[in-house]
Amino acid sequence: MPKTKWLLNTLVLICFMDLFIQLPVMGPLALSLGAGPFQIGLAVGMYSLTNMIGNMLAGIWIDRFGGKRVLLVGLFATAGILLLYTLVSQPGELLTVRVLHGLSGGLLVPSAFTMVSRVASDRDQGRSMALSGAAVGVAAILGPAFAGIMKASAGLDWLFIAASALLLSGGGVVLLGRIREDVGRSREQDASSSRAKHVFIATLRNPSAAMAYYGAFALMFAMGALTYSLPLKAEALDLPDQAAGLMLSVFGVVAISLFVLPSNRWFDRVPPLRLCAVGGGIVIVSLFALSLTGLQMGMYVVMAVYGLGFALLFPSLNALLVSYVRPEHKGKAFGMFYAFFSLGVVAGSSGLSAFTGDYDLTLRIASGFLLATCCGVGLWGIRRARRESKAMNPSTG
Repeated sequence: MPKTKWLLNTLVLICFMDLFIQLPVMGPLALSLGAGPFQIGLAVGMYSLTNMIGNMLAGIWIDRFGGKRVLLVGLFATAGILLLYTLVSQPGELLTVRVLHGLSGGLLVPSAFTMVSRVASDRDQGRSMALSGAAVGVAAILGPAFAGIMKASAGLDWLFIAASALLLSGGGVVLLGRIREDVGRSREQDASSSRAKHVFIATLRNPSAAMAYYGAFALMFAMGALTYSLPLKAEALDLPDQAAGLMLSVFGVVAISLFVLPSNRWFDRVPPLRLCAVGGGIVIVSLFALSLTGLQMGMYVVMAVYGLGFALLFPSLNALLVSYVRPEHKGKAFGMFYAFFSLGVVAGSSGLSAFTGDYDLTLRIASGFLLATCCGVGLWGIRRARRESKAMNPSTG
C-alpha cells in the first residue's frame, strides 16, 4: 500500500505539472502569433473553461469505468495534444488546441484524486490528501521554473515536447505500477443508474459536501486574484523581475512543509470543517494585508502566511468531500470538485481583471467577496444542520 500511495502521488505531480508548465508561456505564445489583448485573454482562459467540462465528464466515466482507465486515456490524449502546440501558426489554431487541451486535461486530476481516496483508509483520508497536496505544491514550484528554463534554453516547441514526454511517462507508471483500484460498484448499482443518480444528488444536499464545493471555488478564486495581482504589484513597486515568482515559491514551500511534516496529522485529528474555517480566515486576511503593504519583505511574510491558510484548506476540503460521498460516487464528486476549482480560477483572474485594473483594489474585492460568501455559506450550513437535527429528534425542538 505505501508503494501504491507513492506511485499515485507521483501521478498527481505529473498531472499538475501539465497545468503549471503552461501557465507562464501561454500568453507569450499567443502574443508571438499576433493575437490581440482579447485573444490572449481568451487563449489563457479557454483551458479553464473547457477543463470544467472535462472534469464533469471524468466524474461520470470514473464511476462507470474506474479512475485508472480514465487517467490513462487522459494522460495519452493530453500528451498527443501537447504536440499540437508545436504546429500552430495563428491565434485561431491556438484557441482550437486550447479547447482540446482543456477537455483532455480535465480527465487527469479527478481521476488521480479519486484513486488516492480509494486506496486510503477511512482513518487517514486527511493525511493522504495532505501528501497529495504536497505533490501539487511541488508541481506549482517546479512547473513554472521548468517552463522558464526550457523556453530560454531550447524554445517553446521543445518545452511542449518535454511536457508530452512527461505525461507519457505517467501513462507508463499507470501501466507498469500495478496499481489496484477498488471501484466500489456492484452490478446492481450499474443496472440502476437512474437510482444511483438520485442518490448522488441527495448526497450533494449534505451541507458538508456543499461547503467542500464552495471551498474549492473560494480557494481558487483567491488564487486567481493573487496570480493576477501579485506580478502587477511587484512590477509597479520596481521589485526585481523574479520577485513575484519567489513570493509564490514562498507560499508553496510553506504549504508543502505543513503537508509533509508531522503537522499533517492535524488533518485526521481535527474536524475538516474547523480546519477549513481557520484556513479560510487566514486566506482572507492575507489577501487584504497584501493589498496594504508596499514593502518587499512584508509581501514575503504575507505570502508565507497565505501558504499556511492554503495548506489548511486544500486537504481539508478534499477530506470533507470524501467523508460525505459514497464510494461509488467519488468520481462524480471529484469531477464536480475540480470543476469548481477551474471556475474559481476563471472568476478570480479573468473576472476581477475585467472589473478593475487596480491590483490592490482587486485583492480587497477578493478578500471582501470571500468574507461575505464564507459567512453566508457558514450560516446556511449551521441552519440546515439544525433543521435536520430537529427533524431527526422532534422532542428536542
